[in-house]
Amino acid sequence: MTGEKVKLLGNWASPSALRIHWALKLKGIEYDYQEEDLPNKSPLLLQYNPVHKKIPVLVHNGKPIAESLVILEYIEETWKHNPLLPEDPYERAKVRFWAKFVDDKCVPGIFGTFVKVGEEQQKIAKEARENLKILEGELGKKHFFGDTKIGFMDVASAWIICWAQIVEEVVDIKLIDAEEMPSLVSWFQNVLEAAPILKECTPPKDKLLEHNKGFHKMLVASASS
Repeated sequence: MTGEKVKLLGNWASPSALRIHWALKLKGIEYDYQEEDLPNKSPLLLQYNPVHKKIPVLVHNGKPIAESLVILEYIEETWKHNPLLPEDPYERAKVRFWAKFVDDKCVPGIFGTFVKVGEEQQKIAKEARENLKILEGELGKKHFFGDTKIGFMDVASAWIICWAQIVEEVVDIKLIDAEEMPSLVSWFQNVLEAAPILKECTPPKDKLLEHNKGFHKMLVASASS
């Protein structure tokens, strides 16, 4: 598809935007990128996503698509080369199920551990660990959810491992135990090592850690004021 215009509106620290970077890179799609200052959203972002006013937004030939999992599906359906989803309908359904499981169960638990305090924080962290153990069981001894190669689930969800480890450092609560969840511990790194092109667009962990430490301090100060 020559002559197409593809633009991504995102933020460097956003895991949801990272999903889209990864998918576009694996598909070999050339695109323009616009960094969004989230406290001061651009007129373009408000124009293209007036409902949620959030990133990421993919703009393809002037048509905006919002919500990161929806964008991933759109990318897969629009550019069919280098497929991320398996051919078998049942296997495709399984991948979609697990991607939704991560978004509905694992992400809220990790984020809740980051923003809550006290007993509520401990309860949410316990639920997060239980759901991450379920994810570990599904990954098994494979390097990727795509089995022998990076697939849709890896693009959609491998980032949660890095994020969970950052949350652990910020709030000093363990979420991913190396003995109980060895496959999850190595999953994110497996993806980056298998596709160096993804490492190029992935923020360094130390930079993300400092960013989230600052964000956490802001949240704590806001809650106590």
